[in-house]
Amino acid sequence: MGARKRNTADRKKEAAKNRYQAILRNCPTSPRKMRLVTDLISGQDVNKALDILKYSSQEASRRMEKLLLSAIANWQAKNEGVRVEESNLYVKQVHVDGGRSLKRLQTAPQGRAYRVRKRSNHVTLVLDSKINEVEKTSK
Repeated sequence: MGARKRNTADRKKEAAKNRYQAILRNCPTSPRKMRLVTDLISGQDVNKALDILKYSSQEASRRMEKLLLSAIANWQAKNEGVRVEESNLYVKQVHVDGGRSLKRLQTAPQGRAYRVRKRSNHVTLVLDSKINEVEKTSK
């Protein structure tokens, strides 16, 4: 590996130490429906986002709730001894990408067949602390 690639890889590793995220892959919901749920919680405080997801009637909100709890667990693994309530965690970024599409056939009139695309998505959820934001801006 060349020096430039090694330096870039080292910078990415250092940035990953301070990034708290969880990724959900191949979720069997369409990306459009998942974006409706993610728009509800982006920028919200973690506890408020959990409440929103818990009482939302959409099916995708259950999967997002588990993903948010996973991101909180990842944050706790990197910050042992610090309480979640005192850290002012919030949902910094939620990104939904299209996943693979399963192509299926559905019977149609007069001997034809229509193609049905069963879509899936990938969701990346990033948390951050408002305390860290204050420290970064003051430097």
